[in-house]
Amino acid sequence: MRVIGLNGSLRARLVLQLLAVAAVLAVALYFTVRSTADRAAEATQDAILGAATTSIAEQLRATEDGIEVDLAYATFSMLGAVAQDRLFYRIDIGGETVTGYEDLPMPETPPAALAASFYNQPYLDTDLRIAAVARSMVVGSRPVPVLVLVGQTRQGQAAIADSLANRAALIGVGFFVLAVPLSLLSAGSVFNPINRLAEAVGRRGPRDLRPVRHPTPRELAPLVGALNGFVARLRGALSQTETFIAEAAHHIRTPLSTVRTEAEIALRQSDDEATRVRLRSMIRGVETSARSASQLLDHAMVLYRSDQLERVEVDLSVVLRNVARAFEPTAELKELSLRVIGDAAPMRTKGDPLLIEAALRNLVDNAIKYSPAETEVQMVLSAADGMLHVQVRDEGRGLSGATMAELSRRFTRGGNVGDVVGSGLGLTIVAEVAGALGGRFTLEQRETGGTCASFSLPQL
Repeated sequence: MRVIGLNGSLRARLVLQLLAVAAVLAVALYFTVRSTADRAAEATQDAILGAATTSIAEQLRATEDGIEVDLAYATFSMLGAVAQDRLFYRIDIGGETVTGYEDLPMPETPPAALAASFYNQPYLDTDLRIAAVARSMVVGSRPVPVLVLVGQTRQGQAAIADSLANRAALIGVGFFVLAVPLSLLSAGSVFNPINRLAEAVGRRGPRDLRPVRHPTPRELAPLVGALNGFVARLRGALSQTETFIAEAAHHIRTPLSTVRTEAEIALRQSDDEATRVRLRSMIRGVETSARSASQLLDHAMVLYRSDQLERVEVDLSVVLRNVARAFEPTAELKELSLRVIGDAAPMRTKGDPLLIEAALRNLVDNAIKYSPAETEVQMVLSAADGMLHVQVRDEGRGLSGATMAELSRRFTRGGNVGDVVGSGLGLTIVAEVAGALGGRFTLEQRETGGTCASFSLPQL
């Protein structure tokens, strides 16, 4: 079972890998020390066992009657000092056992003279480490072979090896425990450059599409190169998008305006009632298409520039008066009056002038579109609590019980405006501009009838 997949944490993966290496090293340390301890304990025991066996062989004395055997206590006390091992010995003279254990196993190969040889053999209920020393002694002018065997159990050797191995195990566990925080620190230091790169990129504004020049380790160079390539492609795509929106607005609005103008001329010149009905239907369809296309393009422009905000100083009073002048011909055709109320002094805010103009244009367009003839549309400028406020008041149909949340959704219109051309995007554009520029947008039903739309932006 995979604990960490391709989408898992690299930090966790690195920590687990470091801990796995630490665990392998700890286990290797244990077995290395165990093996070394076994060999060292065996070498130590062999040295003592061989010295004791040689000492016994050297203490044999030849006499006229035979060979005198003198087993010194010091010899066996030297062997008995190693833990609580049991000792077995055997002395053969001329092929006969003269003392010791007659069934103590003999070596497979006779040892060299006075050079101890060692071998392991099972004996009784245990394993023995046996040392064998051979020598030749002259008795009555003839040589007599002598073989001395001393065997010792291996509990002492095992106890020494176990003690060293246990210490090695404790050291290995301590090393592994120490490896945990060290692995976390190492993983943190490895990923710090990535975190700093992410912070440097995250601090950039939405319009900052410069190549990334943050110093990084060589291993991150491919990532930075790929990121810069992506930024360059994004910059080109955004530029093409902006150009496309501007060109689409021109190529769509101009032909539709031409068609509408020609249809209105034909309507005035035609005397056939059936033709006039068709022309009026065509004019209405063209007007609907033109308005929908215009607002769709405005909405696309708002969405695009919301991510690419151009924050410059804007005089809200100037923008509103320019919008009012642009709508004066439309208001006159509907026998409406437009009035800007407020001080002519500069009212400065910081934001994208195209977005602000689009929001105000849609507010005024809505007020004119839904106002009856011979009424007034007021555009009131004011400043309060660090905010600049534009209120567009009309005497039209009102909200008909709909909430602002409902009316500001895309392609949503009120229930009382079905006979008026519209796309349901005007208030959506205003709400999105207010949100992008840190402002507010509200809609209220006026007590005297009509609607009051409030658009607010932070004041400089």
